[in-house]
Amino acid sequence: MNNINTEPAKLVTYIRDGLIEQEHFGYVVRTNKDRVLEKVGDDKNYPFFLRSCAKPLQAALLIDCGLDEKFNLTEEEIAICSASHAGEQIHVDLVKGILNKLGIDENKLKCGNHNPISKTAQENLLINGEKATVLHNNCSGKHAMMLGLCKINDWDMDNYDNINHPLQQAIKKRIYELCDIKTEYPITKDGCGVPIHSMPLANIVKGYLNLFCDPKYEKIKNAFLKHSYTIGGENRTDTKIISATGTLIAKVGASGLCVVLNPEIEEGFIVKVCDSNMEAREIVTVDIINNLHWGNIEISHDIKTVHDEKIGEIITLL
Repeated sequence: MNNINTEPAKLVTYIRDGLIEQEHFGYVVRTNKDRVLEKVGDDKNYPFFLRSCAKPLQAALLIDCGLDEKFNLTEEEIAICSASHAGEQIHVDLVKGILNKLGIDENKLKCGNHNPISKTAQENLLINGEKATVLHNNCSGKHAMMLGLCKINDWDMDNYDNINHPLQQAIKKRIYELCDIKTEYPITKDGCGVPIHSMPLANIVKGYLNLFCDPKYEKIKNAFLKHSYTIGGENRTDTKIISATGTLIAKVGASGLCVVLNPEIEEGFIVKVCDSNMEAREIVTVDIINNLHWGNIEISHDIKTVHDEKIGEIITLL
């Protein structure tokens, strides 16, 4: 893989008083189920790890195995299973509720202790003299779901994070089916310790189209559209996009990824910002949505001082 010479495009430029201060490069791929419609940057079909963009695809097993029906999971609980949540109290309580329904102790979660993404949640822990727990980890909902899938299938819970575990093999099979993967691509461990797969960017979008446009998985689609705050939380890009439009699916992933899907016309796109800058990723993603007339989301392109004086501009080159 190291000898593949991809050619990222310049996606966004920060100009402060006439001088270029920052430039961010990456890729955009827009596609429907049948073909790629547009590319910005030449990714040469290089495989990138899905990171948290995998979560709704992983959650397909929740429906496949009937976990939702057996344990009467609500749409909001399904949302937290697909979320990279900000670790706020609403998110922690939802994960606790799922574990209670499953009859599984939180000590079984293997995602590890992690500070909340939400600054407000971090401050609340500090004020109360508390430390972050495994429940504050942005992946705790996914891990609770994984334990539930082990329980319903009578699989061992102690090593569910192992690549050879039947759970992880079932997840790989489903993701490969949804994303139309015909060959093997590299696998690594995600930040939370479970296996994460790689594939070309176009296949990631295709996976979202095959998931969210299939009536079988309507509960997952409704979970995203009706519970955007559960999917992310405070100041999260995917929450902003879903709540602002009410019609678009959005999911961020580490290392500069964001997938956006328009289920009504069955098209989607993915943004990959090479240096993982989250502000650049958000501005590029929102500008694409607005340029495609999929929404009209307000976002500032101004560079300002702390005194609210404009001294520059952020320009997307799309």
